[in-house]
Amino acid sequence: MRTVRDATFDVLRRTGLTTVFANPGSTEVSLLAGLPDDLEFVLALHEGAVVGMATGWAIARDRPALALLHTTAGLGNAVGAIATARVNRAPLVVLVGQQDRRHLALEPFLTGRLAGLAGDYPVWTDQPVRAQDVPGALARACHEAVTARGPALVVVPVDDWSAPAADPAPAAIPTPAGAGPDPGTRPAPSDAPGIRPAPGDASGTPPVPSAASGIPAADGAGAAGRSRVVPPAADGDAVVAAPARVVRPSGVADADLAPLLGLLATARSPVLVTGAGADSAAAWRALTVLAERLGCPVWQESFGARAGFPQDHPLFAGILPAGRSRLREALAGHDAVLAVGAPVFRQYPYEPGPLVAPGTAVAVVTDDPAEAHRSPAELAVLASPAVVCARLAELVPARDAVPPRFAKALPPAPPAPGEELRAAHVLHELAVRLAPETVVVEETPSSRPDLHRLVPARRPLGFLSAAMGGLGFALPAAVGVRMAAPDRPVVAVVGDGSALYGIQALWSAAHYRVGALFVVLANGRYAVMDRLAEQSGGGKAPWPPFTEVGMAALARSLGCPARRVTSYEELVEALDEVIPDLADRESPLLLDVAVPPDPDFQP
Repeated sequence: MRTVRDATFDVLRRTGLTTVFANPGSTEVSLLAGLPDDLEFVLALHEGAVVGMATGWAIARDRPALALLHTTAGLGNAVGAIATARVNRAPLVVLVGQQDRRHLALEPFLTGRLAGLAGDYPVWTDQPVRAQDVPGALARACHEAVTARGPALVVVPVDDWSAPAADPAPAAIPTPAGAGPDPGTRPAPSDAPGIRPAPGDASGTPPVPSAASGIPAADGAGAAGRSRVVPPAADGDAVVAAPARVVRPSGVADADLAPLLGLLATARSPVLVTGAGADSAAAWRALTVLAERLGCPVWQESFGARAGFPQDHPLFAGILPAGRSRLREALAGHDAVLAVGAPVFRQYPYEPGPLVAPGTAVAVVTDDPAEAHRSPAELAVLASPAVVCARLAELVPARDAVPPRFAKALPPAPPAPGEELRAAHVLHELAVRLAPETVVVEETPSSRPDLHRLVPARRPLGFLSAAMGGLGFALPAAVGVRMAAPDRPVVAVVGDGSALYGIQALWSAAHYRVGALFVVLANGRYAVMDRLAEQSGGGKAPWPPFTEVGMAALARSLGCPARRVTSYEELVEALDEVIPDLADRESPLLLDVAVPPDPDFQP
C-alpha cells in the first residue's frame, strides 16, 4: 500500500526539500524511521538551532529549506528562530508533529495546541483536515514560503504517515535531470556522517527568486520536462491542492518607472539607501551602474540583515545611523532619497522629529509589500529591486557632478605591550586576511559598529545578520550557510553572550564536519546592555557579568575544536594558520578571544 508518507517523500523530492533539519520526538518517529537514502537528515540539539541552520541554508541556496519540529515543545522552543526567519525573509517549510489524530479529542499526552503558537510569524499555517491532504499541504507550503518569503508551517498528526495515500505509486517517472550532488559541492569524506547535498540546481528545482534577483520565478517543480510530477489517480480522488509550478513574472514597464525616473532626473543631489532586499549579484550590478550614473553616495540601511551594495566601492558612504537626528544629518543636503530593498527608515532608539529634512523627497523600491506599505515615502514601487534599478540605470541621464569620495576607515594600531586586545583589533586582523567571497555572519551587538567600519562586504551574501535582533542566530546560521555553500569561506563573529543562545549548533558543525570559523569576542557580560543602561541615566544595571563561562571549554564539550586567545600575538598566529585554508576547511574551529567591553555604543 502506498502511504501518505510515501507521497510526502515524493513531494519533498519534487520541491528539492531533501535535507531535513530536525530535532525530532516521538511524534516524528513514524516519519523518520527507515528514511530513504536520498533524503538527508541533519540533527541539531535544540530547535532554535534547527531553524537557524535551515534559515542559513535557505538564504545561501536562495530556495526553501525544511525544518522538522516536535509538537508543542519543539515549536515553542523554535518560535524566536521562526520570527528571525520571517524578518530575514528566509523561505522555510516547517513541519510540526502532532499527537495521533484518532484520539486528539481526548487531549492525550503530547497533544499540542499548535495553530497559533508561533503567532503571526509564519507566512502560512495549515493543519490538514485529512491525512491524504498532507502531501498537497507541504507542496503548497513550499509555494507560500517562496511567494511570501518566510516560514510556512504544516502540522501533521503522527498516524497520518501510515494512512493510505490518495494517489497510486508513480510509474515511469523520469529521474530529474542531473540528479546527484550539486556542481561545486564538496562531498563529505566516505567515513564522515556529513550531509549529502540536496539536489539543488541539478535537481530541476530553479533558484528561488531573491528579493532583488530579477530571476523569473518558478519554485518547487522547476522547468517543464525536468520536474518530478505525480500523475493523478484514475479515480479522480488524488487532488494535490498545489500547482506543480508557480511562475512569478518580474518585468517592469517603463511607464510604471516614469515617476521614479522623473524624481532622479530632476534631483539636484540624489542619494541611494540600500538594504537586505538588494543583496544579490544582479542588484549589486544594477545599483553600481545607477550610482555611478548619478554620481551619488550610497548608504546602507541601519541594522540591515544583509548588504545591498559593495561596501568597498568608492561611492559607499557607510551605515546610516539608527536615530532620527543623526539620520537627518547624514542625509542633509540631498533633495531626493531612493531606498532600494530597504525600509524607510529602520530605527532603534526612539527620537522625536522628522526622518528627513523638510523638502527632501523619499521613494522606495522593494518587493516586500509590507515594507512598501508602511514606508513614509512620496512613491513606493513594488517590484524586483534588481529589475527596477537595471532599467533605471539605462534610462536615467548621467549627471555632470563630481562624485563624492569617502575616507577609508582607519584601522586601530596594534596594542602596545601590556595593552589589552580589543574587539577592533580582532576585526581589523580578520579583515586584512579574509577573501572577498567570505560570508561574515554577525551577532556581536556592542562591536557591530566596528565590524561595519572595518570589515566591508565585498560580494553578495558577504554579510549576514539577524534582521530582528533576537540572539541565537549566528552560530546555527553559519553552519547552515556553510552546508549550503561549501565553496565559500564562512566566519561567524559573535559575542559570548550571543553565542550562548545558539551554542548547541557547534555540535552539529562538528558532527557533520562543517568547516566554519567561529570567532567569539568574549567580554564576559552583556556589554551592549551595560552601555544602554549607562545612556539611560537610570542607575546601575542589576545584571551581573558571567566571566565564569569559558567558550572554548563549552565548544570542546560539544565536540568542536577550540582555542583560547588572550593576546595580539596569539590572535595573529591563529588567524595566519586558519584563514589561508578556510575555503577548504572540513572541520569547525572556535576562537575564544578575550576582549574588554567596548566603552561606547552608538547604533
